Amino acid sequence: MAAVGTAVGRGRWSRLVAAGRPLHAGPVAWAGHNRWSKVRNVKGPRDAARSRLFQRLGAMLRVAAREGGPDPALNAQLANVVEQCRAKNMPKASIEAAVRGATGPGPGPGPARLLYEARGPGGSALLLEVLTDNPRRSQAALRLLLARHGATMAEGARHSFERKGVVRVGPRDRRGRPVSLEAALEAALRAGAHDVCQDGDEPEEEEPLLKFICEASALRDVREQLEAAGLRPLSAAIEYLPRDTVQLSEAALEQAARLLDALGDCPDVVRVYDNIQ
Repeated sequence: MAAVGTAVGRGRWSRLVAAGRPLHAGPVAWAGHNRWSKVRNVKGPRDAARSRLFQRLGAMLRVAAREGGPDPALNAQLANVVEQCRAKNMPKASIEAAVRGATGPGPGPGPARLLYEARGPGGSALLLEVLTDNPRRSQAALRLLLARHGATMAEGARHSFERKGVVRVGPRDRRGRPVSLEAALEAALRAGAHDVCQDGDEPEEEEPLLKFICEASALRDVREQLEAAGLRPLSAAIEYLPRDTVQLSEAALEQAARLLDALGDCPDVVRVYDNIQ
């Protein structure tokens, strides 16, 4: 989802020009420090939500293993999903069982990965990442859910987003020292990332994570370079980041929060991206 900040450090951090190209840091995004963070994170962690998360991660593991093989060393997509599982404290046994289940004999081809475009309250843009073994059923269910919350499926919403690689890094390095802004900028420059900001999408974290953004094709290299620099990468994944954000009225904002809660309860929806400020 969009990670945007308003109350803390609204302006962009100063640019660092080196090696003939500018490097800049994104807006500081503290979870809970703007009204959108407050309404979308109000539910907090729940046992049922964690169970749904592990189910979705398991489905993502199976798809990745089925598409590229069971060895993370030879399957970058699977390696990225495994990192996400570890960052969410998914048990190792569950990860291994999902990968084994993908490569063993099964009744069918398994779930399909789909991306639906939608328009939400106030003209906001949404992308819905879905894993399903019945696309027709899932599409019908999502159309109904969206309509109930003032939204609709709509082509063209994807143009409001960019497909980028995102590496989330712990706020402290491998020696336990806080990672300063200057150190993050230097690490981003050397690793080939073109943007770095504090991450407002992880409400469970006491200290905000650092989010390094790069081209999708460079994701694995950037992650390895950040680790070599002594940082602690927690996850690496391809995400859709908003090109521009929209500001909603209070009423539309509350409606959007209810919509995202409903989508979060939908078993086929893996992730929702929005461009709401």
